[in-house]
Amino acid sequence: MTSGPEIRGEVVAVIPARGGSKGVPGKNLRRVGGIPLIGRAVAAARGAARVDRVVVSTDDAEIAAVAREWGAEIVDRPAALAGDTASSEAALVHALDALRVRGVEAGILVFLQATSPFIDPADLDDAIGRVAAGSEDVVFSAVESWGFLWRHGGDGMTGINHDPAARPRRQDRTPEYLETGAFYVLDAAGFRVAWHRFFGRTGVALVEERHALEIDTVEQLRLANAIAPLASPVGALDVDALVTDFDGVHTDDSVLVGQDGSEYVRVDRGDGMGVALLRAAGVPTLILSTETNPVVGARAAKLGVEVRQGLGDKAAVLRAWAAERSLDLDRVAYLGNDVNDLACFDLVGWPLAVPEAHPRVLAAARLVLGSSGGHGAVREAAERILAARERAARASTTANTTRSTP
Repeated sequence: MTSGPEIRGEVVAVIPARGGSKGVPGKNLRRVGGIPLIGRAVAAARGAARVDRVVVSTDDAEIAAVAREWGAEIVDRPAALAGDTASSEAALVHALDALRVRGVEAGILVFLQATSPFIDPADLDDAIGRVAAGSEDVVFSAVESWGFLWRHGGDGMTGINHDPAARPRRQDRTPEYLETGAFYVLDAAGFRVAWHRFFGRTGVALVEERHALEIDTVEQLRLANAIAPLASPVGALDVDALVTDFDGVHTDDSVLVGQDGSEYVRVDRGDGMGVALLRAAGVPTLILSTETNPVVGARAAKLGVEVRQGLGDKAAVLRAWAAERSLDLDRVAYLGNDVNDLACFDLVGWPLAVPEAHPRVLAAARLVLGSSGGHGAVREAAERILAARERAARASTTANTTRSTP
């Protein structure tokens, strides 16, 4: 447990997430980079080393279910605190009171908003450390702003933070700070007294501009999906199985047709080695395809992996395959390229796309690979999965060595 010299209790992250949203319907469940916004917020809070407990306050059963899947506790928010006029502060106090009934006392409150998809856990840890040390009562996320602001006046536009007749150079100005809305770290006792997120000594946590996006419109949601690979890059893939489409993934989505109607596709030998490495590591691998051409089965046989082809409902087959092997779909990666893969994307925890995939697939992917279909995409996915396993093995070895050291 993290605590400062005058702060007692747990560091509790609370994410208010009501079901109603007029600007972007179902906003808290909309996906950015393949991940629901509420899942991103929970993951960011859980990724912070100083956070002891992550709680989602919601009136929506579906939000609650997704939040639990990502590792959050749930506080059921009453309807009176979930309307358009209800304040975030009211929801936060209700959550703290509900936790107190459960025997949990918050010393530091970390208020996160799911509408900010790119929260860096390291930023949270730094802000928590400052409040825990007693140097500040409140620390909020912001970016430096150098913009000249204007307001409509009686005689036209009026400058707010500058004199229009004397505009200094950027290097001669003092920056202002724009709230990102992503997070606020508060001394919980002080917050209970103030009933407002700003009180006492207030400090700012400067975050990178790519982490500052807040989603209130559909256009901002599109922008978030466009920058997701840059704003929240992923390295290793901690999953238990890999399922792939065939055309456009194992191939470059083109076909050569002979005069007798025979079809030929191009595959990558590196992909074959990637699959072989997964097999050696005991990672279940499956190819799903709507294609009936025997080349799909022939390639699967060559790779030594299971295949289901000529499918009308790939998602149903994927669900049954995972159930037969007692695989948690949240720990399955699915690599696809076209719209008939989207139903499978919705099932798994790690939807992956090749870079030339259909725009809807790119928007739904949790990770867009750097390698193209038929040119190493499967090998890249395999190497990411194996990297996660190697990292976990090293961590386990280190932990065992530490425990055995007198």
